[in-house]
Amino acid sequence: MTTSQHLLFELGSEELPPKTLVKLSEALLDSIVKGLQTADIPFTGSKAYATPRRLAVFIENLSTAQPDKTVEKRGPTVQAAFGPDGEPSKAAVSFANSCSTTFDQLTRLKTDKGEWLSFTQVVKGQATEQLIADIIRQSIAALPIAKRMRWGSFNTEFVRPVHWAVLLYGDQVIETEILGLVTGNTTLGHRFHAPQQLTLNKPEEYEYVLLTQGKIIADIENRKEIIKAAAQKAAAAVGGIAHIEDDLLEEIAALNEWPVPITGGFDPRFLELPAEVLITTMQTNQKYFPVKNAQGGLLAHFITFSNIESTRPESIQQGNERVVTPRLSDAEFFWKQDRKKTLADRVDSLSTIVFQEKLGTVSEKTQRVIQVSEFIATRLNANVDWAKRAALLAKTDLMTEMVGEFGNLQGLMGRYYALVEGEASEVAWALEEQYFPKQSGSATAPSQIGQVLALAEKIDTLAGIFSAGLIPTGDKDPYALRRAALGILRTLIENDLTLDIVEAVAFSLALFTHTFDKAATQSAVLDFIFDRLKGYCLDKGYSADEFDAVITVKPVDPLDFMQRLAAVKAFRQLPESESLAAANKRIRNILKKSEAQPSSTVGSLVEAVEIELLVLATQAAADIQPLLAQHDYQGTLNRLAQLRGPVDAFFDHVMVMTDDLELRANRLALLNLLSEQFLTCADISKLQA
Repeated sequence: MTTSQHLLFELGSEELPPKTLVKLSEALLDSIVKGLQTADIPFTGSKAYATPRRLAVFIENLSTAQPDKTVEKRGPTVQAAFGPDGEPSKAAVSFANSCSTTFDQLTRLKTDKGEWLSFTQVVKGQATEQLIADIIRQSIAALPIAKRMRWGSFNTEFVRPVHWAVLLYGDQVIETEILGLVTGNTTLGHRFHAPQQLTLNKPEEYEYVLLTQGKIIADIENRKEIIKAAAQKAAAAVGGIAHIEDDLLEEIAALNEWPVPITGGFDPRFLELPAEVLITTMQTNQKYFPVKNAQGGLLAHFITFSNIESTRPESIQQGNERVVTPRLSDAEFFWKQDRKKTLADRVDSLSTIVFQEKLGTVSEKTQRVIQVSEFIATRLNANVDWAKRAALLAKTDLMTEMVGEFGNLQGLMGRYYALVEGEASEVAWALEEQYFPKQSGSATAPSQIGQVLALAEKIDTLAGIFSAGLIPTGDKDPYALRRAALGILRTLIENDLTLDIVEAVAFSLALFTHTFDKAATQSAVLDFIFDRLKGYCLDKGYSADEFDAVITVKPVDPLDFMQRLAAVKAFRQLPESESLAAANKRIRNILKKSEAQPSSTVGSLVEAVEIELLVLATQAAADIQPLLAQHDYQGTLNRLAQLRGPVDAFFDHVMVMTDDLELRANRLALLNLLSEQFLTCADISKLQA
């Protein structure tokens, strides 16, 4: 008897949104898989398919039914199950009725806590064919579709009108209704090359039938590889290399079921424009892959993809060339028009853009960023004049035609315009680098002035938005404050920059003139930043207790924080670490319970082991001072680790809380001396065994 079969579900529709096709496909697969797991229906594998006109899910070796389950129900205690006359109580009879059985069929369950009536039965698993349709319907309903639509006279809703549905289990159709369609085993091929119905006999034939009979490459990852290879081959034919970015590759794969490359060209005069402008125009507006030479310079060619094998591909080429020319002409116009005014000429116009209602205009933000930049540049020994000039011009390219048309070029166009206007190159590059890192994992600002401006801009935004009460909650973060906080941290840590972040945030908050609680806001901003730092550290392989050990001593400099953290991680590998961590925990607990504040001076001691510990601790305190001055926290902890033996001996032979109050005070002072020495680096008592 067959115990498993392959399953195929396909939903055919009008052309799906290309930018969300992969997201929809992955979400459908994920939801169906979770539905099967929740229903406890075993399977061995799964795969998603997605083309412009279909979403499909293949489930490998899906069990024909849920496994049978043994269910045990516990009833009243045996003591409560019988009345004074020995007859079953109402509670016992009610329990038997709830189990659809009689009292004499009940058993007894003995545990350490007592004895209960119980009933055990085998619940037969339901057939997969009875469950799968609801799992699929629920999965479709749960898809992340921002705006669903209706069509015709139907009440069903989906991202696009649907036209067919396949639900095939083994060689049998599971007939049900999905979005108003009755499921079957027929699909459709390419809209133009193979528009006829195609019959699917088995789920495993799906990809092959679509490819050989329907001119459809069903697997989007396969299509991406085909597109990438075809684009490079076409680019090589004109002496170049296709410039392929992942987002555009995915979008082109989502637009084509049968991708065919077309090479086009444009007037070489446009190559005088910044390469990024041409690339953005071709990628964003036209979905073209630009072509570069071996040195990385642009060539006057592009690669586009058609969804059909045309008998006249030259017509498609000419059509695309006609379309791209006015686009490039617009960019050329913006480039020439923008250069009629300098960035400095545009500073005043920033007062016409509101940054945030409570925080004023972009012009007001600029003035704050100038001051924060000066503050940071002074502390980083950077050129203050360049930093202030960069801050002044930072947002002026927002007022240009080019950035108005292509928002993703902000900063970059500022750099281009600043260079042609004769601004210092350090200032010009900072205008672009203020937005670094642009995304998770991308590079931080490489230049010093760029680092200053990136820090100042992000600190002002973070402090300002928090002061306005717009703290991110859940997934909502409209001002990208999480990214800003992480950008601040990465810029400092990954470029070895020393900056007191507490002082910087306080300075920034002092520049705002609206009414808010500065102390509470500063605390909230810093908590937010250090929460991001915790995530950053965990991603780097540090443990939560190692982070807690450092955060307890409240370092104000993120770079210094990371140096301490690295030292704690290294200390943990020492054989002395566990014993010293436990001793520090014991010391902290004793000091907390002590009613008197420990003296800063250790007086007379009587036991040899405590006198020896005082001598060694005093010497260690002197030894670690130069190490601390050099931020050599690992060396510091290594030196303190030498106190393990004397500390263990102290606790083995000395009673700290002696009745002799003077001696007790001196011993507490000794413990306080030890505790303070370790706290110069971190609170190692936080380390878990």
